[in-house]
Amino acid sequence: MKAPRQSDVARLAGVSQSAVSRVVSGDVDRIPEETRERIRAAVKELGYVPNAAARNLRNKRNRLLGVHTFEAVFPHAREDFYFEFLLGIEERAEEVGYDLVLFTSTGTSDGRRRIYRDGTNRLNLADGSVLLGVATDREELARLWHDGYLFVHIGRREVPGADIPCIVPDYESAAARIVESLAERGHRNLAYLREGIEQESYVDRRTGYRAAVERLGLQDRSPGFRGEPWLTDAWLDELANGPETAVVAESVRLAEDLRRGLAARGRSIPADLSVAVLEGSGDEPGHRWDCLVIPRKEIGRIAIDALVARVENPDEPPVSQLVQCDLVAGETVADPR
Repeated sequence: MKAPRQSDVARLAGVSQSAVSRVVSGDVDRIPEETRERIRAAVKELGYVPNAAARNLRNKRNRLLGVHTFEAVFPHAREDFYFEFLLGIEERAEEVGYDLVLFTSTGTSDGRRRIYRDGTNRLNLADGSVLLGVATDREELARLWHDGYLFVHIGRREVPGADIPCIVPDYESAAARIVESLAERGHRNLAYLREGIEQESYVDRRTGYRAAVERLGLQDRSPGFRGEPWLTDAWLDELANGPETAVVAESVRLAEDLRRGLAARGRSIPADLSVAVLEGSGDEPGHRWDCLVIPRKEIGRIAIDALVARVENPDEPPVSQLVQCDLVAGETVADPR
């Protein structure tokens, strides 16, 4: 089905094409409110979206790059997960001579941040945008891709029928490297603590962990390895008295729950059980966990480079990139007793 054009909107609204162009671009001076409403209603009915790719091809770039997050990122300032990503984005954009615009006004009454409002892509103000966030709207990603808007997404997102360009922390190989490091220290019986989250980043961790366990001939009888989330008291009892010498946890939260549960049973980390975490900073208060660390600032910089490359040459196909994660040695892994 052919995408609607400005001329289609003009015909449906009964106005000139120039009036449509001015309204969708935000230049509404001297256009009567009744005319604006007719145009907006026609835009919504037809599902018309201004073609950002065509604008770029005409070299009408304004050297603005957008940053859109699918949830609020500033409530906790420096403690926020996204802070380092945003530092890298800002730093690199300044270096390459682009200004940034942070899209925060695309929300709806249900609290979700949306890209499209009333049929219009609000990101069109920018030449292209970096998208990030846990609560990604895959339908909007698919629509952006099919509309030809230039963007990159931080984190892997699988969208049927769309080749979404992503900058991806390589969780899979990092998880495998953690298993390999445990095996090199002599650990043969492992356990896996799994979050109750089904998302690409967690799937990648689980894939890397399982492949390494099977390739190295290690043993894992844990509920997490079988696909069951969380840490139960029953499994804590088994861990405290079982053959396992090392645990791989998907989050610091689960690792802390494990530490408290073991302490209540007279066991400690790493004296009785080694623990590695598949996401951390390496300097969490209390314990210095052996963990996987995402190079967030570097990923932000890479995302800007990938986006600028597309903006400056829109004919180039989108390319996703894997970024290696760091493994940080802490105080929670020791040789098995």
